[in-house]
Amino acid sequence: MPPAPLILASASPRRLDLLAQIGLTPDRVIAPDIDETPLRGELPRLHAQRLARAKAAAIAVPEAFVLAADTVVGAGRRILPKATTEAEARTCLALLSGRRHRVTTAVVLRRPDGGATERVVESIVTFARLTPAQLDAYVASGEWAGKAGGYAIQGRAAAFIRFLSGSHSNVVGLPLYETAQLLRGAGWTLP
Repeated sequence: MPPAPLILASASPRRLDLLAQIGLTPDRVIAPDIDETPLRGELPRLHAQRLARAKAAAIAVPEAFVLAADTVVGAGRRILPKATTEAEARTCLALLSGRRHRVTTAVVLRRPDGGATERVVESIVTFARLTPAQLDAYVASGEWAGKAGGYAIQGRAAAFIRFLSGSHSNVVGLPLYETAQLLRGAGWTLP
């Protein structure tokens, strides 16, 4: 039994599902209200770290553990958006087609004593070159909506992944091994 409640600072249903995979159900889920706009010239890794820290800090629940994360898809120095329109999804997918990119997730665990620990995990993903028909079909599926980089590796886009180096769960949105290590280090006993 954990010494204090666990709050998941996230609006992502995927993070909740991922935690369930390792037998963990947060006591509460609170979506932090922060501005996720990248700063001018901000690199993907630094962007993920800044947002994860801001999400953890935005949840003011005393005497609780707060778990926050942010996942960024980066093509070189460029941060790809969470696609909100078909045009945005097409732009992201066209950029990723036939290319290698990085998926970076920063995970922050704020302890009840106010201290925090964090991990940053990077995975390398290579997309196959997408045909116009594949691109059209994927965009028509709507699966891209709200996904960083305009795709979901845990869905239909898995058929486009030619190579993956690193954590699959990181690409989905929460690196489970590193998250479990942060929790164990804070005194949690995981199932």
